Amino acid sequence: MSGALLLRRRAAPLIATERLVLRLPEMSDHVPWVTLRREGEAFLRIWEPTWSPDHFSRKAFRARVSWAARAREEGRALPLFIQRRADAALIGAITLDNIRRGPAQSGQVGYWIGPDFARQGYMREALDGVVHHAFAVLDLSRIEAACLPENAASRGLLEKSGFKYEGVAQSYLQIDGRWRNHVLYANLRGDRRGRATTGEAR
Repeated sequence: MSGALLLRRRAAPLIATERLVLRLPEMSDHVPWVTLRREGEAFLRIWEPTWSPDHFSRKAFRARVSWAARAREEGRALPLFIQRRADAALIGAITLDNIRRGPAQSGQVGYWIGPDFARQGYMREALDGVVHHAFAVLDLSRIEAACLPENAASRGLLEKSGFKYEGVAQSYLQIDGRWRNHVLYANLRGDRRGRATTGEAR
């Protein structure tokens, strides 16, 4: 499993894996982020909520950077950009969101990657790093994820990373302008469950 390192409390968190660095977004990421999203637009839009008209604007990106820092500081989320170590290229993002403390000790993970970097094991490496960090550093007990039923790549990624199928959520999110059912997965710390039977949702 990929290792995880936490920097001093008020510094940007860093999760380091063999090929990647996961860190908070900064304003200097705006142009690389826009380039990555524009080049992958057709690949990404079908899996995501409808993009706002100002999706690529500097103002909207500044709000994204501000939210990321605030959410991390308040312990509500850990929004991370994925950077390749070899050339410092921005290749995607992964967010541990909706972190709940107390009896729940859980969070939800979401991610995306540029099409040129897909199917090379990068997101598996990033997800393993975030899950390890969530369990070992943040002391969470449950990480949840959801994806569209037909997203075979995402479902395969989750299953290979130790997530198990738990069911279907009807009209879970608006994706590309339509309410869509999602399949639900979870990864539990110290999970002893056997392989769950997967179902189909439309």
